Amino acid sequence: MTARFSLAAVLALALARAAAAAPVANGAGAKELQTTIVESAGPAEMDSTEKQTITTFHDDVVATSNNIRITCDYLKIVVNRQGEPGAILGKNGKFESLLAIGHVHIYQLEREATCGRAEVFPGEDRMVLSRDKPDEPLPVVRSTDGNYSATGPRLVFYRGQERALIETAPGERARILLPPLKNLGFAAPGADAAAPPAPPAPPEAAPAHD
Repeated sequence: MTARFSLAAVLALALARAAAAAPVANGAGAKELQTTIVESAGPAEMDSTEKQTITTFHDDVVATSNNIRITCDYLKIVVNRQGEPGAILGKNGKFESLLAIGHVHIYQLEREATCGRAEVFPGEDRMVLSRDKPDEPLPVVRSTDGNYSATGPRLVFYRGQERALIETAPGERARILLPPLKNLGFAAPGADAAAPPAPPAPPEAAPAHD
């Protein structure tokens, strides 16, 4: 049985550079942010404390929002709780964190990412992609046109800073694929440099006259 929860702007606050750039309602011609929908084939559980509401989704999880789609095996969302502490369903406040595990696939505009584990920390404007198990493939972020990709054991992205970091451990390597460089005119290593052009011959001397 499919579980379906509507959590307004949860993923939009976390992953969306696009959502961050999306216009806010109440302005001329502005569009409202889309409600985030999370669905799962397995159970969805909500556990509330006085300070937080923790919602988990199991099995074939799909989350969609503003220009974002996330699929995974397990999803955990933590939101600060507002309203009466004893209420069964309190108001959702500030989004604290998101954790996606297992066959994680993130689609956003013209790029996508795959990994075993994705963690989002909105308060730090930071997202971390890594492996959940040592034998899993390395995390990859790529553009859909194939011109760019980044691969490494741990990829860290900083929202609003246009900054990314590939962290490695001893024996591990980072890899970035970029478009080809144009010919910059340098000779290939080991190739003989072209000989410079010979200087022009001096003019012949005029014959002497008595």
